[in-house]
Amino acid sequence: MTATRYLYLARHGEASPDESELTANGRRQAALLGERLRGSPISAIHHGPLPRAAQTARLIRDQLEDVPLHACEPAGDYLPYLPQRDELPPESADRLLAFVEQFPAEERDRGPELARAAAARFTGPVDGDEPRHELVVTHAFLAAWFVRDALDAPAWRWMGLNHSNAALTVIRYTPGRPAAVVMVNDMGHLPAELRWTGFPPELRL
Repeated sequence: MTATRYLYLARHGEASPDESELTANGRRQAALLGERLRGSPISAIHHGPLPRAAQTARLIRDQLEDVPLHACEPAGDYLPYLPQRDELPPESADRLLAFVEQFPAEERDRGPELARAAAARFTGPVDGDEPRHELVVTHAFLAAWFVRDALDAPAWRWMGLNHSNAALTVIRYTPGRPAAVVMVNDMGHLPAELRWTGFPPELRL
């Protein structure tokens, strides 16, 4: 017997230039996201190992009651898939490949393995007869990878799917049905001055 999983995804709050901690804005973003989730049926918060994700998860948990935190390497920051030139649109292949190649070889090599582990742990229906609601505090690349997967888009299409700091995405995995993207990059809990951080400037509204 399996039941529906609701996967809540949030990118960490705005980080300092060296990414060692959240900025004041990032801490406020995280607290406001926690307030939005207060009263929701979330049973666990998973987060990547980097400080900006861990701090965001703690600030969210501070707004909730008795929700455990779990550090998890597959929820971290990495390249989930490395595209080949022949699968990319010819007009953008050079730019997309150059973007990937700027990352260290270790990150490029290990990322797909971690993405497979993340999918196995966080996606699809769950065992039992009770729906499960879990929050994963992660980074832009993994959030994009999960959205791409839910839409059954080509593997390379995680590239170009952006997520703002502390924005909320929800995906529903119901037995016997395709995955459903309930919301993407929702910033309704943030005031105007805290929205769109971490987003490419040319795409901000």
